[in-house]
Amino acid sequence: MLTRKQNLLETIRGGRPDRLVRQFEGTAMLTGDPVNFYVRGDRHPGMEPKYDLWGSRILWPAGEPGAIPDSSYKVIPDVASWRDFVKVPDLIANCSADELWEPFLEKAARVDRDEDLTMVFAPTGIFERFHFLMGFEDTLCNFLLEPEAMADLAMAIGEYRYQGYKLMVEHVHPDAILSHDDWGSKSSLFVPPESWREIMLPAYRKGYDYLHEHGVLIIHHSDSFCEPIIEDMVDLHIDVWQGVLPQNDIVKLQKQLAGRMTLSGGIDAAVVDRPDSTEEEIRAETRRACMTYAPGGCFIPCLTYGGPGAIYPRVDDIINDEIARCSEELFG
Repeated sequence: MLTRKQNLLETIRGGRPDRLVRQFEGTAMLTGDPVNFYVRGDRHPGMEPKYDLWGSRILWPAGEPGAIPDSSYKVIPDVASWRDFVKVPDLIANCSADELWEPFLEKAARVDRDEDLTMVFAPTGIFERFHFLMGFEDTLCNFLLEPEAMADLAMAIGEYRYQGYKLMVEHVHPDAILSHDDWGSKSSLFVPPESWREIMLPAYRKGYDYLHEHGVLIIHHSDSFCEPIIEDMVDLHIDVWQGVLPQNDIVKLQKQLAGRMTLSGGIDAAVVDRPDSTEEEIRAETRRACMTYAPGGCFIPCLTYGGPGAIYPRVDDIINDEIARCSEELFG
């Protein structure tokens, strides 16, 4: 029987896994690194509104599953003059000291690397940073009205993220990175594919090339409809598209990809992760995803959230148990 890590790698590489991966099984998620703490600060439910180092006002009301930007507060009122309003955090100057990394390295040292991949966290990708800085409506309008300024800002954010990746790799030597950036809704990209390729793709190139060259698995979270840019995602060396919604034609994409990228997701959170969802509903949706997509290979059944855990904890236990049941039927 393969270890959790071996089974995950066999799945990602299109090899011979001996069972289905249960969501984030085979990874050890490491959070609280100096880069994210420096820029984001300490965030928790019920906190008072606070500003990150980009200037965005961050809210996390009690009872909500995560922090959100205050959409009424715009850091950048005019993207053509974005440099007048934003100072990009200097990660190299403020996050390079070895002593800053010692507590995080102690946490990483506790990971059993024979069983799990060490996975570091890179939240708030380029598109997400756009709407943190100028709001969602201005972000969408500026893709059409100010493409040159948006491309300039995207490259600055991309360079900032590259510096963060570099610090992670140099200090932690992780096996994988979970990089977040939602690029669309359930039914479409937020912007036309041509605009995404013109503005977003070049800004991601340097950072993802660096990770690929250093042997770090790129797990990109985007719980979105991304079919139109699937080949671009492969071109960016994304190893796992995590969060793939069932609104994407997953079976068609598996045939198109032919093992070049693994798809992780397929379980509709709107169906299963509710306070009133029944065990039968949760099992039925999990089984649908496993039996529909697993035969195509390079597939990990998973909730489409960007990290381990459902909002309602009982849901995860049922999902994982049903994945194990389906695994027995598929693998024997």
